[in-house]
Amino acid sequence: MTAQHAARQNLQEFDPLWGRIRCEAEEIMAREPLMASLLHAVVLHHRSFEEALSYRLSQKLVSHEMSELILRELFNEAYSADPGIVAAARADLLAVFDRDPACHGYVQPLIYFKGYQAIQAHRVAHWLWQNHRRELAYYIQMRSSEHFSIDIHPAARIGSGIMIDHAHAIVIGETAVVGDNVSMLHSVTLGGTGKEDGDRHPKIGDGVLIGAGASILGNITVGCCSRIAAGSVVLKDVPPNKTVAGVPARVVGEAGCDEPSLSMNQSFEAPTD
Repeated sequence: MTAQHAARQNLQEFDPLWGRIRCEAEEIMAREPLMASLLHAVVLHHRSFEEALSYRLSQKLVSHEMSELILRELFNEAYSADPGIVAAARADLLAVFDRDPACHGYVQPLIYFKGYQAIQAHRVAHWLWQNHRRELAYYIQMRSSEHFSIDIHPAARIGSGIMIDHAHAIVIGETAVVGDNVSMLHSVTLGGTGKEDGDRHPKIGDGVLIGAGASILGNITVGCCSRIAAGSVVLKDVPPNKTVAGVPARVVGEAGCDEPSLSMNQSFEAPTD
């Protein structure tokens, strides 16, 4: 066994996810040498998953207003202060790999997928918000919106194991809450219904699947393991384990499985009445 092979095996035993990401990066380089510079910069140059993540996010959010180095130090500070951010990022990565049929490796979300990257940027913005550094939180929100076309208020609370597919035009408001293991597609809005202040945005339970173009509006609750059909406008509470569809949305049946966000099954039989 070579020293390099032994080191790789030890890493996979110590941190299987990070070890797998590095192996995938090496395999891609062998197939496509033109990717070597990128893969070294984003993955192989780093000692840990969180180092690679902070590097990738700082690359994406850099501007002439704030340098890549400052952003990277900011992300590293957040990860050091709150290890839960990194744990959630790992859970999100596993969720994307498990649920997105277009994802064929653990390295892909880290390098390519803007839904994954935007959620990780939000996690740091939320940490800043909670620690009363709100101007920096707004800055991360602004840059994420500009770069990823996803607008998540830094005060919004988002669980772990989140998968956002395609991710274009996602809007999540200030008092929104998203539970664990939620999946949503592009053009989803978790918004308010007007100019009211206070607690005014939806509360999404665990295991919910939200279809493309759905709008969930107001301080309402979407029960755990429910399904929101594509294009629906949801204006009132959704019971757990149900499917809702329409404008305005109404219950059209059961959810069809224990955890719709994991199955990603968006098909249902519309009622005949």
